[in-house]
Amino acid sequence: MTDSAATVAGYKAAAAKAAIDLVKPGMRLGLGTGTTAAPFVEEVGARVREGLEVICVPTSEATRAHAAALNIPLTTLDDTPHLDLTVDGADEIDDQLRLIKGGGGALLREKIVATASERMVVIADDSKLSKTLGSHPLPIEVVRFGLNPTMLLIQALAAEAGCEGEIRLRRGEGDRPFVTDQGNLIVDCAFPRIAEPEVLAFALARVPGVVEHGLFLGLCDMAIVAGANGVKIYRHPGA
Repeated sequence: MTDSAATVAGYKAAAAKAAIDLVKPGMRLGLGTGTTAAPFVEEVGARVREGLEVICVPTSEATRAHAAALNIPLTTLDDTPHLDLTVDGADEIDDQLRLIKGGGGALLREKIVATASERMVVIADDSKLSKTLGSHPLPIEVVRFGLNPTMLLIQALAAEAGCEGEIRLRRGEGDRPFVTDQGNLIVDCAFPRIAEPEVLAFALARVPGVVEHGLFLGLCDMAIVAGANGVKIYRHPGA
């Protein structure tokens, strides 16, 4: 790990430590996915070992395996359909707490779990902050059938919404297509500037082959962001 990577990892750990203070006994928690959410899962595991009683819903099979290895009590949304809190990472956060998520490929489950939660809190390092979304590619989960026409329609409708850029199928190991936990594919859209995320979200919802997109709008209540100047808390303007 390079010095800069170690520094960022330290910021992520600091944000996770701050977020664990939000967890109270008896809570029903959503556990996020990715390199930023993983330290929070570790924090939950440590508190469980100390006697904290919680029940958790993981947002991916990878998080499920991680949490199970830490003996964190797990459930499903079918058995526990209402959650108190979800803590997850983000690829990009704007000043209205609108997010781009899905870099880890779990955006569908992440959005379902976040929507089922009373509160969603994002933890991140300060490189994720952005005035306008678009510095990180926007992931879109799509079905396998009709992939090429789906990508073409995404491109056309996104252009109508003021977003243009390269749309590329995400690759996994051995240059094979990346496959989500649901068996779908992901296309990453390099839109340098998403000036109106709500307009783009509406456009993407019109594409039949789109399962879900990585724009998380109106879901995040708080962001805990760590950087060289310590940990800062950002709250949704309407909160």
